Amino acid sequence: MVDIRDQTNKELAMRLVTSIQSGDVFYTDLNGFQIQPRRFYQKLPLQGNFYPMPSQAYIQDSHHRLTLHTAQALGVSSLESGQLEVIMDRRLMQDDNRGLGQGLKDNKKTANRFRLLLERRTMNNKMMDSPTTSFPSMVSHATGALLNHDVLALPVLPKRRGVPPLQTFAPLKSVLPCDVHLLNLRSIQSQKDAQAPSAYTALLLHRLAMDCGFEGQNLGFNCTTQGQLSVSNLFKNLDLQLLQPMSLTLMQSSMPLANDSTISLDPMEISAFKLKLR
Repeated sequence: MVDIRDQTNKELAMRLVTSIQSGDVFYTDLNGFQIQPRRFYQKLPLQGNFYPMPSQAYIQDSHHRLTLHTAQALGVSSLESGQLEVIMDRRLMQDDNRGLGQGLKDNKKTANRFRLLLERRTMNNKMMDSPTTSFPSMVSHATGALLNHDVLALPVLPKRRGVPPLQTFAPLKSVLPCDVHLLNLRSIQSQKDAQAPSAYTALLLHRLAMDCGFEGQNLGFNCTTQGQLSVSNLFKNLDLQLLQPMSLTLMQSSMPLANDSTISLDPMEISAFKLKLR
């Protein structure tokens, strides 16, 4: 729990110190979808070396990787080899000449949640990251999903006489592959009645890319490996009558595909489809 409302000109930071030989390179995610390598530059001022950390950041060497998963977006940097610095909160009583024009005095008491994941590379796998690309491991993806997309438990009222209980609705035949994340599955608004749904459904899928060079693989997950997925075989007791690729805004459409088509999902990309289910 972070609370600096009674402080003056205070910055609260968390530092993680390890023996990982990460040099001046660390990694942050871009809105939870891609990983971006970052570098600490001595010629820049301190604030110029901090970057947004929407959901995770990590440092690594040829043997280990330390990932910090977060449930809230914060600023992160690596000021020394083997270190991660996270800005938890800051309170300023005057303008810092960064465009706001006033001090930061509206701080709130906040609960910060983190998960630390330390992974070891397998003996036969060398670090394959290029200067411009890097990917989380499968365990890292699962850890981030549990932290940011945790299961919501809803209470159920006791059975009342004469009121039938709600039936369980499970439209999927089986779980999705481990490298496919369901971003959204929702009804599309009717063009005739803004308060009613149409007969169409929007499906948004995110294909995850993984670094398979870490221990903890072969955990029994089903992965597509090639990004191939049959939409018609996803649903149980539902007939797919339309499969149409769409833009992410669902405003632009492409030619409909055959209902039994296998779609291809590119790593670290989001794909949108318009479905009609019966």
